[in-house]
Amino acid sequence: MPFSGWEIALIVLLALLFFGGKKLPELAKGFGESIRTVKKEIEGISDDTDKIKQELDEVKDAVKVKPKSKTSTAKK
Repeated sequence: MPFSGWEIALIVLLALLFFGGKKLPELAKGFGESIRTVKKEIEGISDDTDKIKQELDEVKDAVKVKPKSKTSTAKK
């Protein structure tokens, strides 16, 4: 359930009172940088996963074994 306008205003007011006007921009900047870092790491993990899947598919294709023929090789 998203926050309403009043709830957001109350949170901002409390943060302003708690941290002060000078500290709030620094906190917001740090929070934004943290979010960007997390997004970059998630994208990196996703790229690595895609590469691993491709390599696994290549290995599976290279290792495919042809089925054995059903002809008997019994000695006469």
